[in-house]
Amino acid sequence: MLSQKDLFKSAVLNAVNKFKIENKIDCPEIDEKLVRVENPPRPEMGDLGSPMFPFAKMFRMAPPAIAAAVAMSLKKSAENDASLASLGEFDAAGPYVNVKLNKAASASGILASIVSQGENYGSFDSAGKKPLEGQRIMVEFSSPNTNKPLHLGHLRNDALGESVSRILKKAGAEVFKVDLINNRGIHICKSMLAYKLFHEAKNETPESLGMKGDHFVGQCYVEFDKYSKEHPEAVQQAEEMLVKWEQGDKEVRELWQKMNGWTLDGLKETYKRTGIVFDKFYFESDTYLKGKDEILKGLEKGVFFKASDGSVRIDVTDVVGKGKDEDSHEKVLLRKDGTSV
Repeated sequence: MLSQKDLFKSAVLNAVNKFKIENKIDCPEIDEKLVRVENPPRPEMGDLGSPMFPFAKMFRMAPPAIAAAVAMSLKKSAENDASLASLGEFDAAGPYVNVKLNKAASASGILASIVSQGENYGSFDSAGKKPLEGQRIMVEFSSPNTNKPLHLGHLRNDALGESVSRILKKAGAEVFKVDLINNRGIHICKSMLAYKLFHEAKNETPESLGMKGDHFVGQCYVEFDKYSKEHPEAVQQAEEMLVKWEQGDKEVRELWQKMNGWTLDGLKETYKRTGIVFDKFYFESDTYLKGKDEILKGLEKGVFFKASDGSVRIDVTDVVGKGKDEDSHEKVLLRKDGTSV
């Protein structure tokens, strides 16, 4: 069953060829590749539109004049063609031939297709082929931090990522779903420091407190935020912990692995409950050094610069312009202590 887009394209093609014959225009029959279907510039113009620019030179007419004639032809044809009439209302707006689709007929046609095609609905194009057959596509989504549980925004992105993946797979593609876990950085160290301050001495764990692992680590992050407001030196302590982490400090790394494990267990429990499945997990801790090396190369070449505080930055004035703050047009790539952002 042809889609409404294909039906509209076919109708426009027939009307253009009919116009050519009726006006005895000396040129070859119009190829369907010349008929484009796109969204009109403004929603009020219709649901689908077809520009007449490709025919201006061969017809030696202005596109708006061609559009008006083709739209009139479609209206007249619809008077005696029930399938064309059910497609919607045709009109011209400047160089475009537009159609306001018949929503009731559209819904009825879609439901009929779903019933007749069953699980195969949406898998094939108008030629009966899977349009993405043979393609390999990677879809990366979710990408949580390991210092807190998933939130509503993650749920939205997970639903979108899973849905898009299934659609691509139905269309014939070989799909790989991956999750890039942001498991390192200053935000992770803040949770770790809070654990050492408030829980380590009591040997508290998610199990001992009856909590999901990601919820417990998220609680630590909240505790750090509250604590640091009264003890600003805690921020520097977290920064020092990050330096130790990048240096491979054994004690810091062991705590990091333990708390990341708690969070990952909690995240995977949520993924299972919401029906989200990944083919592979990637971790920022495995790749951040590659990016750091590239930044240092860029610094040597003058692509980036070292600020007065020792941080490595990039000037993005050309992209965002200068803001109210003195350094709002600068983005930090490496912190002043050399750690990665």
